Formats: sequence, C-alpha cells, structure tokens
Amino acid sequence: MDPYLTNCLVIAGLSLYFEDGHDDLDDFGFDDYGTECDGIRITAFLDAGQDNLTPLGRLEKYAFSENVFNRQIVARGLLDVLREFSDNENDFISVMETVARMSEDGEPTVRAELMEQIPNIAMFLHESRPNFPAAFSRYLVPIVVRYLTDPNNQVRKTSQAALLVLLEQGLISKADMETKVCPVLLDLTEPSSDDDYKIEAVAIMCKVVTMLSKDTVEHLLLPRFCELCSDARLFQVRKVCAANFGEFCSIVGQEATEKLLMPKFFDLCSDSLWGIRKACAECFMMVSNSTSPEVRRSKLSPLFISLISDQSRWVRQAAFQSLGRFISTFANPSSTGLHFREDGCASVYNFLKNLSEVKEHVSTADSEELHNFDNSHTLVPEEVHGGFTHTNSSDSPTATNNAKNTKEAEQTDENFNSFHYWRSPLPDISGELEMLSCQKMEESNHGKQATSDQIQMVLDRLQPHMDDPDVQAQVQVLSAALKAAQLDSPTDDSPTEPQPELQPELQTENGAESESLEVHCNSFRPGMNCFSPCKRFNLCFQNVIPQQLLDQYLSMTDPARAQTVDTEIAKHCAFSLPGVALTLGRQNWHCLKDTYETLATDVQWKVRRTLAFSIHELAVILGDQLTAADLVPIFNGFLKDLDEVRIGVLKHLYDFLKLLHADKRREYLYQLQEFMVTDNSRNWRFRYELAEQLILIIELYSHYDVYDYLREIALTLCSDKVSEVRWISYKLVVEILQKLYACGADDLGLNFINELTVRFCHCPKWVGRQAFAFICQAVVEEDCMPMEQFSQHLLPSLLSLSSDPVANVRVLVAKALRQSVMEKAYFKEPGCACADELEETVMALQSDKDRDVRFFASLDPNKGLIDTTPLI
Repeated sequence: MDPYLTNCLVIAGLSLYFEDGHDDLDDFGFDDYGTECDGIRITAFLDAGQDNLTPLGRLEKYAFSENVFNRQIVARGLLDVLREFSDNENDFISVMETVARMSEDGEPTVRAELMEQIPNIAMFLHESRPNFPAAFSRYLVPIVVRYLTDPNNQVRKTSQAALLVLLEQGLISKADMETKVCPVLLDLTEPSSDDDYKIEAVAIMCKVVTMLSKDTVEHLLLPRFCELCSDARLFQVRKVCAANFGEFCSIVGQEATEKLLMPKFFDLCSDSLWGIRKACAECFMMVSNSTSPEVRRSKLSPLFISLISDQSRWVRQAAFQSLGRFISTFANPSSTGLHFREDGCASVYNFLKNLSEVKEHVSTADSEELHNFDNSHTLVPEEVHGGFTHTNSSDSPTATNNAKNTKEAEQTDENFNSFHYWRSPLPDISGELEMLSCQKMEESNHGKQATSDQIQMVLDRLQPHMDDPDVQAQVQVLSAALKAAQLDSPTDDSPTEPQPELQPELQTENGAESESLEVHCNSFRPGMNCFSPCKRFNLCFQNVIPQQLLDQYLSMTDPARAQTVDTEIAKHCAFSLPGVALTLGRQNWHCLKDTYETLATDVQWKVRRTLAFSIHELAVILGDQLTAADLVPIFNGFLKDLDEVRIGVLKHLYDFLKLLHADKRREYLYQLQEFMVTDNSRNWRFRYELAEQLILIIELYSHYDVYDYLREIALTLCSDKVSEVRWISYKLVVEILQKLYACGADDLGLNFINELTVRFCHCPKWVGRQAFAFICQAVVEEDCMPMEQFSQHLLPSLLSLSSDPVANVRVLVAKALRQSVMEKAYFKEPGCACADELEETVMALQSDKDRDVRFFASLDPNKGLIDTTPLI
C-alpha cells in the first residue's frame, strides 16, 4: 500500500483514511470504529484513486491488506459492496468468491465481522437475486457451517446467532440443513467431541428443532438427542436437554414421545442435580401435551407428584409454578373447548354463536342441573388467564348428544359406579387411611417414623392387586408420599444446593408435608364417591384430573407453602385458576370455591390483582348463576380495594357486567362514579380506562340510565386536566348522544346538546371551545343524529366559533366544516337553508390570517384526513 493517503472512508460523519501504518491511523483517531458505522456508506474505497485499479481490484487490495483494520472495514461493508456490483453477474460472482476467501482470514475479529453480515447479505440476495438459493448455498452456507467449529469462541457465537436468524427467515433450504448443518451438529455432539464444542452444539441443536420439519428432527436429531439426555459426564448437556425437552416432544409427536422420549424424561426427572429436575418441572406441560390421556394420567401424574415433593426447594417451586398448566392438559376439548396447538399454546374453541343464546339457556336452567349442563353451551373465556388464546368454532352437535345421553344414563341409575361394577373388590384399607388422615402428626422423629410405617403398611395391603391400573396409580402416589416423609428426616443426606434465606423457626416443612400426606391419603379411599375432608381442605370427588394433583393445587394457599416453597406461590395459584376451573368444568366449581375465596382475601395485593384481572374470564366459565352467587361478592370487594387491584376490575368491567342479569347489572350504575376517585390523583390512566369502558358499557343500559348516570361522568371526564383523558371522553360524549337518538329519545338528546353548548361552546377556556368543534365533527362522521336536527341545534354554534380569537379553535372548526359537514349530502341539496352560510364561513376561513386555518379550510377531503389530535 502506498505510504500516502489512498482513499477516504466516511464513517459516522468522520473522514477516515486508509494508511499502511497503525501509528498514522492512530494519529487520525481510527482506534475506535464501533457500531456507529452501521448504515453509513463505507465503500468509498472503491472509488477511483491514484492507484489506477479497477473497483474490483481495489476491493481485492483492501480485502487482503496486511492492515487488519482495512480487512475489518471491508468485512463490515460487504453488503454495500454487493449492492455496488449486483447489476453485473460476473462482478457479482467475483465478489462472492472474494467473500469466500475472506472467510479464511486468520484474524478472528475479521471473521466475526464477516459473519455478522451474512444474514443481511442473505436477505439482500433473497430479495434481489433470482438465483439466490444456488448462490447462497454455494458461497455462504459453507461459511456459516465452518464457523460453527471455529476455534475462536466469539466467531462460533456469531455463527450460531447467524444460523438462527437465517432459519427464522426461512433462508436455508431443507437440503442444506440435512446435508450441511445437521451433520456438523451431529459431529460436534459425538461422545468424543470437545466439551465446550459439545455443550454449544447441543444448545444450538435444541434451538433449531423448532424451525425444522418433523421428519428432519425425527430421523436426524432425535436419536442423538436421546443419547445426550443420558450423558453421564457433562451435566450441562443433560440440563440443556431437559430445558428443551418439551420442544422436542412437540415436534416429533405423541408416538415418538411415548416410545423414545418418555424413558429419558423419567431419568432426567430423577437426576441427581436439582437444576436438571427443575428444568423438567418447567417444561412438564409441553411434554404432557404430547402424550395420550392414559399416559398423562397413569405415568406423568405420579412423576409430577414426585417433583412437587422433591427434596430441593427450587424444584418444588418450579413444580408448583407449572402445576396449573399441567392440570390444564387434562381438559377434554369436547366439553371445555380447550386444546393445545403444536407450539404448546392452549387454544379455546367458542361453541357459541352469541352470548345471548347462553344467557337465555342458563337463566332458564335449574341450578340442580348444572352438572348436566349442555356441553354445546359451555362458556369459555375469550382469553383464559395463563396464556390461553381464543379461536372460533362451529356448534358441536356431538357434544350436545353426549351431554343428553349422560343425563339419561344418570337418571336410569344414579347410584351406578363403574369402579364398583367392573372391578373385583379391593382390600379394605379405610381404617389405615383414616388413621393417617385424621391423627395429628407429631413433630418428633418417632412420629415421622410412625407415619412412614403406616404408609408402608398400606402399600403392602395393595401389592396383591397391582394388576389393576387404579391400584398402580394409588401405589405410585403413596410411594411418593412415603418418599416425602422419609426425606423430611433430619438424617437424610441432601446434596448441597443454594437455599433461600428463611427465618430459623420457618425452615421446616413438617407441617406442609403432613398436610400433603393427609390429602394423598384421603384421595384413595376405594368405593367412596365423596372423600372425607382434611382438616384444612374440604374436597369432594371429581374424575376430571387425578385427585392428588388437585389436592396439591389447593394446598398452594396454605401459608406454610409460602414459607417452605415460594413466597409468591399464592400468586401462581391465582394466575392459573381460570385454566384449572375450565378444565374441571362448572360442575366441579365447588372444589375451587374455597380456594378462590381464600385468594381473594390474600394479604398480598398482587394476588388479589391477579384475580381481578381474570374474574371476567372465570365468570364466563361458571355462567351467570354461579357468577351471581360466588363471584359478585368478590367483585364488589375488588371495587373497594387498592387502585392496583381496582384497575384489573376496571379494564374488564364491560366483560364482567355483560354476563350479569339486567337487574344485578343495574346495581353497578350507582358505583361507577366511585371510579372517579383514586388513591393518587395523578393516575390519569385510571380515568382514561374508565372512559374507554364506559363507551362499551353504554350498550348494556337503557337510554334513560345512560342519560341519568353516565352523562354526568362523561362531562366530568371531558374537563379532565390531562388531554388524553379529554380526547377519549369526547368520543364517549358522542356515543351517548348516538344512543339517545338511536332510541328515539330526541328530547333527551336535545337537552344533552344544550348542555354541551353551554359547557363547551361558551366555555371561557379555548380548550373547551375546541372540544365543541371536535364533538360536532364526530357527530357528523358517526351519523349520531339526523342532519336536519344537527343543522338546527349544533351547526349555528359551530359556525359562531369560526371567528374565535384562538387559532387552534378555528383550525378544528375549519377541519370539521371542510372535511365532514360539507361532505354530507344534506348540505349539498339545493333547498338546504344553511348551505349559503356554510359556504361563506368556509370561504372566510380559507382567507384566515393563520396559515394552518387556511390549510384545513382549503384541504381536499378526498386526499385523506390530517390528524389534529396533538392540537387537543
């Protein structure tokens, strides 16, 4: 390179120069060329200079310069270089070959810079080159694949990130994935591979599976994944596998999951490291989604119980957080409308055509027949709390017939029990279980040992009947309870793990384990339809989910759980409660009622806030009868709670009120005014949300109620100090006016117009007069009233504001007249009495002294409306 300046490079507004020596570069301040270079033209070195080289020759010169800085700049500017040469095919091929050669640069920073540009280059080629697949596969994919094995850590990380981006954008073909990328990942995950490379390859393999087809994953990656789950040497590998186990199950489907993955999952759930067991608990729902109901009930349920009673507090914490989601996988889609997509998200089918059909059905149904409620009319929430989404579906005649058949069968023999009828009698262990459930557990070691002996005695009695699936399930759960009791012994050698700090007197789980044990014992009394209540939980039999799962879920409100598991365990319980309620169905609401009431009075406002945000969803699930009996009192309590709780009720006020009967709904008219009072007057978003909800609520009440109760609130909000609140409140006023005229209450509408005129048109503050102009325009655009009445009662006042001394008022007057009023056919009719005055006013505004007023008065409405919201 010449010893003199050879070119100028413009980066971030600075003139940068290529030179041979680093010292000279430092003199010009080239030691820092950070990310601010992005997006700026950095290909000035291709311009003609003193070296008489062609642009391609100049690219070659700097791409392989001895100066590392020059090579870094070329790597960073490759996208712009390709744009320069994309028109000529030969030049394009030359540039791509240069890129391939540059990828072998010995300097890691150059390789990292080059790899960072690969996704951008690929997207550019995809959009501009007809032969993109061939060029990308030939020149760029090999670079990405080779860098996955680069000795430099930064280069490898960059290539991994680039690979994920390329997959997300769909730029890598299936053939390249199967023949180039996957073989490298398989090589890197060989038992003999370097540890660091292996751990990174496992992580990237687990991430790419979500972007590959089922066949590719099942035939290429699944066998290796199963091997990695059993890697005895590297716990990091097993942990990555456990964290991504659910994704693999979702991709390969039920058959492969149950045949190949389930044994590995059982091993991971019993791994010696608590972090791996914790990862299993976190992905339990996705694994459950990929199994059959039989496997879910008979195998996964006992396995989950073992995690929830794990010796590690962190594992128990993760298990309890996943409990509600796991329970939701037991939902019957035919009755709840709940099913899980391939990505693991739950979707809710709405079997209803409209809500009125449901309300009519529920209101005429006898409360005793809720258990046999027609499944085709089962209410489901629009968005069930906890990540459920909502989809639509047609009515289900099959579900209706099934419900009717079920009702007939129960009427035939309401005492029939399939457990009694089909199975040989089980040994009577009620005495032992009664002793377990009702005695008070002593805190001494002798008491713990006695409890273990009693459980073992029950297990011995059940051993001869292990061929019965129900007995097997009972034995598995009792075994887990036995393990929990033994783990609580002070002689147990627990592995070292980080434990959250607790008060010394609270660092015991004896009470929690004892109560959990009581619940387990009560769950397995053969031949009983209703189990004896525990001293803390009053549970009744249900057959939707395994009883032990429900017992554990209900125990999440126990204060002991907050001390021994998670201080926010009640919040997790509240968050998943709508999903659990939907799974159980309204006929089993009695199982959750006490728990819900306990959560609603929890001392933590975050727990109550969670319930407040989802109470409307629960109301849809339960129907109007149960809602009126059990939810309305809690709803009323939330209305008087902290603002942090009240906002949850307020955001879905319309959704909740529309589910109530008209008489019950009308009671809340008197309480709407209370939302105007907040703990903090600066909380303007609370008032904004109130205005938004009132716009929706208008349809739920008669025009008399709207005029008597909502009108005054709307006018108050229109005078709010915050412009955002005023803006939404003007729309509320328009909706009220439209309601009055739509119901034929012209006299009330005229009274309201007169009140608006006095309050706003004659307001001493210009913002009030401006609001009147906006309201008039909205009334015209929404056709809130007949234009004849508008011309008589509103237009004269609007025209009077055309001479307002404040320009901002005249701007909105000009906008309303030119873009809305004059476009109505009524004002274009030859016989319109106000047409001449209207046109004269607009012409006067077109010659206004203010430029903005002239602009809006002359603007062609067909060119689109200009947003003037900032002026309000």
